[in-house]
Amino acid sequence: MSGGVPMSSMKTTLEGYASYRGREGHWSFLLHRITGLGVVLFLAIHIVDTSFVYFAPQLYDEVLNVYRSTIFGLGEIALVFCLFFHGVNGLRIAYLDLFAPQNWTIEKTRRSTYVALIVTLVLWLPSAGYMLYKLLYHNYGLFGG
Repeated sequence: MSGGVPMSSMKTTLEGYASYRGREGHWSFLLHRITGLGVVLFLAIHIVDTSFVYFAPQLYDEVLNVYRSTIFGLGEIALVFCLFFHGVNGLRIAYLDLFAPQNWTIEKTRRSTYVALIVTLVLWLPSAGYMLYKLLYHNYGLFGG
């Protein structure tokens, strides 16, 4: 045995994630996992591309040009959502675990999940708007660019 996770176990886990109907708590759990994976993926890519400065300076310049593309700009907007949601939801979970474990009820979890999502959107929407403006300005010459 190789010591890794068997594929059948991973398949069972993913099927369980997709089929469970736990409403807000379940969706919050899944979104927390997905946003965490998004942040980790970004960090891995960032470490690799930053290493190009030392190992392949000419490649680093090419990578920067790719990052200026529209698809990467939209990806950055999604990344900012991931950062905000993962952080806010992580604070919600830490607060409930450390200071208010009695609030781990279905109704209070639902309410706190909505609060976390609203706080995330309040933080993210102005950032996303500004980033989208800059993307349209630099890539398409809109708004006087």
